[in-house]
Amino acid sequence: MKKITIITGHYGSGKTNLAVNLALHLADAGEKVTVVDFDIVNPYFRTADFATLFAAHGITLAASMYANTSLDIPAISFDMERLAYELGYLIVDVGGDDAGAIGLGRYAEGFSAYVPDQLDLWYVVNRYRYLTEAPQEALELMYEIEAVSRMRHTGIVNNSNLGKETTAETIRNTLPYAQEIAAQAKLPLAYHTYRRDLAVDVAQGLPVDVFVKPVWETEILPEHHAERGELDGKNAGTV
Repeated sequence: MKKITIITGHYGSGKTNLAVNLALHLADAGEKVTVVDFDIVNPYFRTADFATLFAAHGITLAASMYANTSLDIPAISFDMERLAYELGYLIVDVGGDDAGAIGLGRYAEGFSAYVPDQLDLWYVVNRYRYLTEAPQEALELMYEIEAVSRMRHTGIVNNSNLGKETTAETIRNTLPYAQEIAAQAKLPLAYHTYRRDLAVDVAQGLPVDVFVKPVWETEILPEHHAERGELDGKNAGTV
């Protein structure tokens, strides 16, 4: 995994859940990790919701001073460029669509000045999410995000799922969809994510825990196990 990973995508594509899983894996491996909640337009389902979980694993959280309040104010109260140059890994969870990504534009020059091979901009797709059901729809949104952020994506993450109704077949049916997006965008397909309890044998497979859940679900978040080998190149591609 590169030093800086910026995660974009449509609302509800699973950006935040991916960010949480990546951060926990790195922290469990003894790495210094900072997660930036860069969702400045949506007060729901954001990485700031996991402040307690991050603190328990020694993960630093940078979020707007208004995160998790009743005030929906698009304010940034941290120095992201400074965070990019500090030791350790930086994971940036960007808000959905081009509206959520527009704030990235102010950092485009600074990130471009950083060593290029140390930064990934991943686009997360969900075949079952409204407005990205077809490859062309997903691509149009990706290009809109690139236009406002003034940054180019470096990889695609297929996070297609139907929530609790997801099966292994649900995910396998989306492989051609994700491959078509990657081919048309001329980008590598970084991962196919799938819920950890499902048996999905697929190249670039990435098992994840489900931390981001609908507000009506009250069950306790799944236990996070310190000993995880999914991201070390043994069971999935190198992150």
